[in-house]
Amino acid sequence: MVEQNLRPDVVVFDCDGVLVDAVSSWRTLHDAFGTDNALNLNRFIRGEISDVEFMRSDIQMWKAVVNPIHRDDLFRAYAGVALMPGAREVVAKLQDAGVFVAIVSAGVDLFVSSIASMLKVDDWIANGFVFDEEGYLTDEGVCRLHATGKGEIITKLLKMNDLDVARCVSVGDSEMDLSMHVEGSRFIGFNPSRDSSVEAFARAAVPVVVEKNLRAILPLLGFDDD
Repeated sequence: MVEQNLRPDVVVFDCDGVLVDAVSSWRTLHDAFGTDNALNLNRFIRGEISDVEFMRSDIQMWKAVVNPIHRDDLFRAYAGVALMPGAREVVAKLQDAGVFVAIVSAGVDLFVSSIASMLKVDDWIANGFVFDEEGYLTDEGVCRLHATGKGEIITKLLKMNDLDVARCVSVGDSEMDLSMHVEGSRFIGFNPSRDSSVEAFARAAVPVVVEKNLRAILPLLGFDDD
């Protein structure tokens, strides 16, 4: 059994690919509209385009297929997305032990908010969309955090809630999530889906869980998986 003192006071999860069994809530919308923005995704990962430019390019692709797009259309696209196995049990176990649980995601707020509500987490933040008065999607996205700047959000979260960075653990599935690894905290790589993520986690020398069940992180958090 892992020593009790390794247990964190706060655990911050990425959403897509960690709490839910979907690589990206943006990709889910591309699948729904039959589009593919892999080219700009790679440009984004390489830092060639900004979060805002990337979101705008997504929206342009969808509107080239269907226009206008209503908020309800986006909700329906997420209907088949399931929680990651073990997600509900892990969050409940952490909260029962008094651990503050948050979601910091560069995914879509419509989707992340529903997951946050379902899991009853303590706080969450995500990017999203702008809709007009009738609920139709405009051409712009809302960038509340940068995918490679999650550490700034976590630092603010810790300060707001008077939480110690040394008792903070973040969990993410991609190389961009390494920005969650603020100095003094711990980070767990979970089920990375891209070779580039596997390589980045290896370079960062962080523990990695490859089993597609969130319960597998519990021993690394000082909890028995029972």
